[in-house]
Amino acid sequence: MSETTMNPFYVRRKRTDIVIRFLCLGAALFGVTWLALILFTLFYNGLTGLNLQVFTEMTPPPGSNSGGLLNAIVGSVIMTFIGVGVGAPIGLFAGTYLAEYGRHDKLTSVVRFINDILLSAPSIIIGLFVYGAIVVPMGGFSAIAGALALAVIVIPVVVRTTEDMLLLVPNPLREAASALGLPRSLVIKRVAYKAARSGLITGVLLATARVAGETAPLLFTALSNQFFNLDLTKTMANLPVTINNFVQSPYEYWKQLAWAGALLITLTVLALNIGARLLVAERTKS
Repeated sequence: MSETTMNPFYVRRKRTDIVIRFLCLGAALFGVTWLALILFTLFYNGLTGLNLQVFTEMTPPPGSNSGGLLNAIVGSVIMTFIGVGVGAPIGLFAGTYLAEYGRHDKLTSVVRFINDILLSAPSIIIGLFVYGAIVVPMGGFSAIAGALALAVIVIPVVVRTTEDMLLLVPNPLREAASALGLPRSLVIKRVAYKAARSGLITGVLLATARVAGETAPLLFTALSNQFFNLDLTKTMANLPVTINNFVQSPYEYWKQLAWAGALLITLTVLALNIGARLLVAERTKS
């Protein structure tokens, strides 16, 4: 044996390294195993109830063995689209201010701190806030309130990703554009935004995936119903609340539809996350 291997300190560090590696590997396998079991259960039960009726028929009445999730799917798409459409621009402009205009201002640190709190705030708290601010004054649940609750969740995600992506843009690019006589607004629009485009889109996709399956805010704002409704001032069916209601029912067909709806949300979130990762990979290559 060499002198290095005989050193007791070296042997101790080697053993500690092996133990830590074993613990890390065990923790990773533990987490991945449970994730695999959850996905297997979801796909096994969800694929059984997934058929053409799910996309073409309304939610069934109690005791019925025929029906689908068309109204819930449409309601979720509408509220998610409005929520992202309202929250993403606000988050984009706020993140632009933090990264470009107020990078060294005292207000920036305050806004960033508040944004971090919102980013980690439980969605049920946001739902309660929107309930008190919008639902109660309006006198009832509505799709507008649900969309605004989702928008509040979208904003901090987009703010954080926008600021981070813009801060990664090299300053010499901005300086070169300014040397050509471009005003600050055009430097941001034509240089910074273009350089960080894939990252900004990734932030919006991640925010969309974040709100796609939210249940708690919609329970306090949009609620749900059994009918097809496009009136934003009334309650509107949506997948998360419908799944929550169906899975607690005594009807087997409703539970089957709940599994199918959960699978649809999972596949949607998976597709959005894969799209976001592909954009990140594309930006890394470029």
